[in-house]
Amino acid sequence: MKNLYLPLYLSGLLTLPALAQTPAAPAGQRPPAAPGSAPAPRLSLPEAPKGNGRLTGAVLDAATKKPVEFATVALLPADSERPIDGTAADERGRFVLKGLAAGAYRLQVTFVGYGAQVQNVTVTDGTVDVGSVLLTSTAQKLGEVTVTGERDMVETKPDRIVYNADRDLTNTGGTAADVLRKVPLVNVDPDGNVELRGTSNVRVLINNKPSGIVASSVADAMKQIPADQIKTVEVITTPSAKYDAEGTGGIINITLKKNNLEGTNGSLGVAGGTRSSNANASLNVRRGKIGINSSASGFMFYSPNRNDLTRSVRDEQGLFEQSLRQEGDGFTLGGGGFGRLGFDFDPNKYNNLNLSVQGSLFRNKGDYDQFNQLANIPAFTRATDRNFRTQSYDVSGSYTRTFEGKPKREWSLLGQHTRNRNTQRYDLDQFPGRATEGERSYREGSDNLSRNLETTLQTDYTHPLSETATLEAGAKGILRRVSSDYDVQTDPTGNSQLVRSAERSNTFDYDQNVLAAYATYGFSLSKKVSTRLGARLEHTDIEGRFQQGEASTFTQNYTNLLPNVSLSYQPGKPGQTVRLAYSRRIQRPQIFYLNPFVNASDSLNISYGNPRLNPEFTDSYELNYTTFIKGTVLNGSAYVRRTGNAIETVRFVDENGVQNQTFRNIGRNATYGVSLFGSVKPVPKWDLSGNLNFYYVTLRSPALDLTGAALDNSGLMYNLNLNSSYKFAKFDDAEAASWQRGLALQFFGGLNSPRIQLQGRQAAWTFYSVGLRKSLLQDKADLTLSADNFLRATRNLNTILETPQFTQESNNYIYMRGVRLAFNYRFGKMSAQPQKRRKGIQNDDTKQGESGQGQQGN
Repeated sequence: MKNLYLPLYLSGLLTLPALAQTPAAPAGQRPPAAPGSAPAPRLSLPEAPKGNGRLTGAVLDAATKKPVEFATVALLPADSERPIDGTAADERGRFVLKGLAAGAYRLQVTFVGYGAQVQNVTVTDGTVDVGSVLLTSTAQKLGEVTVTGERDMVETKPDRIVYNADRDLTNTGGTAADVLRKVPLVNVDPDGNVELRGTSNVRVLINNKPSGIVASSVADAMKQIPADQIKTVEVITTPSAKYDAEGTGGIINITLKKNNLEGTNGSLGVAGGTRSSNANASLNVRRGKIGINSSASGFMFYSPNRNDLTRSVRDEQGLFEQSLRQEGDGFTLGGGGFGRLGFDFDPNKYNNLNLSVQGSLFRNKGDYDQFNQLANIPAFTRATDRNFRTQSYDVSGSYTRTFEGKPKREWSLLGQHTRNRNTQRYDLDQFPGRATEGERSYREGSDNLSRNLETTLQTDYTHPLSETATLEAGAKGILRRVSSDYDVQTDPTGNSQLVRSAERSNTFDYDQNVLAAYATYGFSLSKKVSTRLGARLEHTDIEGRFQQGEASTFTQNYTNLLPNVSLSYQPGKPGQTVRLAYSRRIQRPQIFYLNPFVNASDSLNISYGNPRLNPEFTDSYELNYTTFIKGTVLNGSAYVRRTGNAIETVRFVDENGVQNQTFRNIGRNATYGVSLFGSVKPVPKWDLSGNLNFYYVTLRSPALDLTGAALDNSGLMYNLNLNSSYKFAKFDDAEAASWQRGLALQFFGGLNSPRIQLQGRQAAWTFYSVGLRKSLLQDKADLTLSADNFLRATRNLNTILETPQFTQESNNYIYMRGVRLAFNYRFGKMSAQPQKRRKGIQNDDTKQGESGQGQQGN
């Protein structure tokens, strides 16, 4: 473990490239730091004799003769094992030690996945070049697949937490939603809505890029991506100015499996379960300068659902009187597919081209019956058929240029086009009383077609000004074209033809153009202190148009300067990092919040967006501390978020007794929190990690326009989770019993406190899973049996709303119990290749929606 301290320390100090599409490192290695980051101060080591000597060299892979990036280089006395100086190799494998006294020493070079190399050196008063130091891989070959080591399930870095999803066996056969539930600081409620440190205002990226898959609904998107294709999930709580203007929560970056290995390899997988089933396959080919990565998957999910609702409205005497009772049940069936294809070409060591395309299909349909009993109105039942379809694709390309003899200098040009198209259709029949067939009293049908087109062009340049200072700059343009064509047909008698309702039908077009430029300057203040200063200037032009109605066109334009600063300090002990960061962000609403389509499938609870929403602004502050102690990882942070002009959900009951749900810029909110994460190995075969997050939230609307009354709510919230895995014995352990070889057991569980909302609260919920995996066929295949939430069939997502006008309690019983059996097979031959720095588009400037189902239908 001692050899891990320096690379972990250095990789934690250096900010990863905010706009780079960084390929995953071989197992057991840490990803390289960002080009342009300030060089890390050296560790606190025993004071070495000072002089004018310099020691230079390069660290190479003994087999491929390629650079070993960020290898640990330590200088030892000739008669001692305690280092007196040290550094890390750069991305070209080069290293320099300065200010050395003349004399005899030993040079020790190490890196994870390689055997240590020690050689005697003699330092003079000038420069001594030791040439190439060759490291030999310690990889073990299992069958035809080469494995180079094993990463921790969770890795902490000063500006992010990395969850290695491919190491968690309970993910096998699941979806991205199952994966995100296990990521530190992230919450996923039973409906699939994603939160980061208590806020749903979070941007989800795939392979460091925005995707049409998540354009309309994060919750739906997470059902489409199979867990078996996810390599890591990164949580970035304080993005730098190099990112688009991310807001309150931060960024969740899902990295899909891809390799940089020579040869042909791939995998096949199939899983069947009580809640969902899927199949997936991948094929990767690399021949010298050309690499192709591909994958495809298909899935199905199925779930019954049941809910009820009780509402009371304040009468003229100021007393609450029950006005509505609803009971409903139904069944949902859905499925789709997800695929991607990537091509990269390295014409020479200083140039790289990358092209990729990915797409998805998603469908679901459901039958739903709901009984309604409203005061002073005869009771009735609605039988509704719902259909939702969406398809999307992303096409992106990048060119990256590096420069000979100038480490960290880099220029890149990137482009991306994304498209998302989705439709929601519902047809309902209304019957008197509790009947669901017979003579109808009313009929209705509705179509909502939404489109989201996005084109992005971007360029970035990194220039090292000195060994301790780096300047980064870039420019970007994002062109968005959003539309919603919604049409409602009604039959008031229930027995005639459906007729289009002109007042409830319209076409809405929304254009948003964002031009941005940024600059960051990173430098070292001392051997232990480094800082990064940055600012982003963004100009936004917006135009919205309705085809019919008054005030059919509206425009907005604004320019914002958004600063960002971070300060890192390394105490004397290796592996320790303290980081203080501040950022100001802007978030523009996405189509989920803007779409004016009125979803009235439930005529007593309707929802619609607000096309005239303004952006919200957030100031974020964070103090983070990370340390590594004898194999134990500890990370703690204190944070504050303050958001003005916040976009909040508002609900009110109109004169007809109908609850309206929409959005307004009416809120101010603040969050004060502390999060703790720890990972430890009680025994060599047992991994144990846990996360705890406490935060106090205050929400306030000084003037709630819809009711004329101010609202505020506050409270303490928390969430915690625990992940434990035990590996009985490795597959090649001859001393272990046969049943123990390749057998692993894992448990995961979590608890979320009740959620505070502006107009109410949502009940707490728990989740847990157990998985048992057995390796087969010389470790080329796995058979995994897992069970989720098996003690109870459903979870009640209880919500209570309290306003001056009404109170409401709803219970949504979601089917959560699941058992699945999954089989995965890996094939192919491969050998290690060096990582190339590759960039990717990141559009993270918009506030995203949750589930599009039952809201705007986007």
